[in-house]
Amino acid sequence: MAPVRGDGMRGLAVFISDIRNCKSKEAEIKRINKELANIRSKFKGDKTLDGYQKKKYVCKLLFIFLLGHDIDFGHMEAVNLLSSNKYSEKQIGYLFISVLVNTNSDLIKLIIQSIKNDLQSRNPIHVNLALQCIANIGSRDMAEAFSNEIPKLLVSGDTMDVVKQSAALCLLRLFRTCPDIIPGGEWTSRIIHLLNDQHMGVVTAATSLIDALVKKNPEEYKGCVSLAVSRLSRIVTASYTDLQDYTYYFVPAPWLSVKLLRLLQNYNPPTEDPGVRGRLNECLETILNKAQEPPKSKKVQHSNAKNAVLFEAINLIIHNDSEPSLLVRACNQLGQFLSNRETNLRYLALESMCHLATSEFSHEAVKKHQEVVILSMKMEKDVSVRQQAVDLLYAMCDRSNAEEIVQEMLNYLETADYSIREEMVLKVAILAEKYATDYTWYVDVILNLIRIAGDYVSEEVWYRVIQIVINREEVQGYAAKTVFEALQAPACHENMVKVGGYILGEFGNLIAGDSRSAPMVQFKLLHSKYHLCSSMTRALLLSTYIKFINLFPEIRGTIQDVFRQHSNLRSADAELQQRASEYLQLSIVASTDVLATVLEEMPSFPERESSILAVLKKKKPGRVPENAEIRDNKSPVPNSHNAHNNAQTNHTSSANNANASSDLLGLSTPPASQSGTLIDVLGDIYSTTNGNSSVVNNSKKFVFKNNGVLFENDLLQIGVKSEFRQNLGRLGLYYGNKTQTALQNFVPTLQWSAEDALKLNVQIKAVEPTLEAGAQIQQLLTAECIDHYLSAPSIVISFRVSGGAQQKITVNLPLTINKFFEPTEMNAESFFARWRNLGGEQQRAQRVFKAAQPLDLPGARNKLTGFGMQLLDSIDPNPDNMVCAGIIHTQAHKVGCLLRLEPNKQAQMFRLTIRSSLEAVTQEVCDLLVDQF
Repeated sequence: MAPVRGDGMRGLAVFISDIRNCKSKEAEIKRINKELANIRSKFKGDKTLDGYQKKKYVCKLLFIFLLGHDIDFGHMEAVNLLSSNKYSEKQIGYLFISVLVNTNSDLIKLIIQSIKNDLQSRNPIHVNLALQCIANIGSRDMAEAFSNEIPKLLVSGDTMDVVKQSAALCLLRLFRTCPDIIPGGEWTSRIIHLLNDQHMGVVTAATSLIDALVKKNPEEYKGCVSLAVSRLSRIVTASYTDLQDYTYYFVPAPWLSVKLLRLLQNYNPPTEDPGVRGRLNECLETILNKAQEPPKSKKVQHSNAKNAVLFEAINLIIHNDSEPSLLVRACNQLGQFLSNRETNLRYLALESMCHLATSEFSHEAVKKHQEVVILSMKMEKDVSVRQQAVDLLYAMCDRSNAEEIVQEMLNYLETADYSIREEMVLKVAILAEKYATDYTWYVDVILNLIRIAGDYVSEEVWYRVIQIVINREEVQGYAAKTVFEALQAPACHENMVKVGGYILGEFGNLIAGDSRSAPMVQFKLLHSKYHLCSSMTRALLLSTYIKFINLFPEIRGTIQDVFRQHSNLRSADAELQQRASEYLQLSIVASTDVLATVLEEMPSFPERESSILAVLKKKKPGRVPENAEIRDNKSPVPNSHNAHNNAQTNHTSSANNANASSDLLGLSTPPASQSGTLIDVLGDIYSTTNGNSSVVNNSKKFVFKNNGVLFENDLLQIGVKSEFRQNLGRLGLYYGNKTQTALQNFVPTLQWSAEDALKLNVQIKAVEPTLEAGAQIQQLLTAECIDHYLSAPSIVISFRVSGGAQQKITVNLPLTINKFFEPTEMNAESFFARWRNLGGEQQRAQRVFKAAQPLDLPGARNKLTGFGMQLLDSIDPNPDNMVCAGIIHTQAHKVGCLLRLEPNKQAQMFRLTIRSSLEAVTQEVCDLLVDQF
């Protein structure tokens, strides 16, 4: 009986139905194995299979693969389907090849030849199938094999429109893999002129391609500006309807309009041709006018398309930032959306207004909507909209409205979502400092912050308030009085105790004349909090007590009793015990004059940019977070620098002070007030290592962590904070000038191989060319992992020191492939099943090596966790063995990776086994780990 030859392929339908009816995993595997055996026998049998049968069996193999099973045969039959003249058979062949054929396969030459044959076909359907296959595979081999054919198809006058559209999209895909595929010269003009094509699909696809080309070489493709403006004008101008009256729910060509508006955002406003600029402004005005018109349809598709064009036009207006009238009109239009019923519209309006608030032309217009934005912050149901409202309030704040906005944010902070509290605290602290005309108000704001959201007040915030109080004599007495009153609350946050201990230790004498805040009252109030605090805060309070002995000699005996108590406790914290012991000896041995010199008032800090500004600069979702892990040593407890220098015993003070170097970034323990940060009294006594030793390149230590000091010498310190999510990463580089002169011509540039640049897309924000003396600047980088790569990029920093030679520093960036790991939970059954499947020679790597240090199993576990993989417990029968699982995310594919680390305690050796679905990744992961153990 002849087989059924309908599109449904009855045999395939029956097989899929059988799989769905399986009651267990074992039954499914049994049914699949039976089918695989049947397909093998058909392919190897004597009977020649016709195209329909090959198509049916190849479809079954595809379905089995999509269920998660490996397929190791049928590739040749799929390649044979490419030579069929039937669309359905050729389509299945291309589908199988796109999904299952490895670019290193022996069949790739046959596949390329079949694709070339189809590209030369007169049948546009066959040409399109070939182009789609090339784009789906998207490998360098494909780019090199078809670098001539595809551009010719794109610009040829004989090519049909649907083929041109596919060619443009295919070329875009290959360009992302191999940027050199696009020819230059006369091809540039021919590609740009595709913007004049009459076919909707062609011009839309070409716009996407040109947008990508412009980002790589804007100067070569700047001719697209006038054509894009002309095309946009033809679409949005009311007197002319472009593209054969194409509209989408009464909106003319919305998606093409959006792409054209985005393309124009790659360039500055056109100035060479006034006519082009005039037409562009006319287009933008027309779009704003149409936004005011009553809707022509109540369907959501109409409003979506209309608003998509409007918001992209506003983005272009903001980007150009040159037309005051357009900026104000855009602001007014967005203000209407703040009360819209659509949550997404309210969010987008707030987001765009944040950008408008930074323009001198539209800042005042944005401020007119302050009340509505405050209401959005308090009343919105969606937390992301509330957060965007907070961002807008921060952006629109200036001296005229600072007190009102700060107060509103403080009021909301008490009920704000936990996810945005830390960011709000930073914003309030920045605004209070930036716009404070009366620093008593600033002190009140920071103390309120600590009272309302103490858990979210970072060290940078309370360090900064102490610096400001020390530097401004007029506010010192008020700060002492206010913090004294705040400490009297029954429930007092530990950060308030830190601020109170520091300020009263320095300026408690300014309020000691009042019997309500007499010296003994101050001491008892602080000491009542002592036993409720952490050891770091207790250390700070002990330093305050030694300060009190200098300020208030009448309570010396009481404080010495406290020092004796803590010196003699055998179970006390060793650091506190040593600190109390040394302070006790200092108070006994030193004369009054010596004690006054050692414990004199803290000198003023050098004026410099607030350290908390770096956290909020250019804030976007996925920004570089404030992270305590940035410190190499324990977080320092701030207190008097003079006490720090003089209260130590001889065997510690001279050595530590001699070796100290200022840490401009706050990334390691600051040794002196020149650093512009607060420091820990006697902090160096307890440091087991010197965190300020100069290093040349620390990139290897970042295999297991994301934050720290990347580079340091006598001139420059570079710190890094980073975060990663799937195949995306974001890094903040912090450059600190350690010299007393400005660094001129300061230019950081990326450097890495052309091959790896195609696989790891790194974008870098420009920085100012001058790095002032003692200053710090931040540079943001974004990374997108396109495909697996072997070497990370470097950053070359060139600069000139005043009166010196040109300097050049090359530092490897911490962008190793493991940064794109996603930890994966697995049970024992799943782990070992996957382990067995990855048993091929090219899928595994094993190394036996000597441990660099004495075997430390807990330390090894911590390293593996920091590496990015999921540490799986109770998997291996040997409890000392460590197994991990993770997935490396790239844009091209996901690479599953398994790890097993077996320690040999007697031999002080490790055996490391890595298995993954990609040979290059297996070797790279193995090499990275071996170097670190």
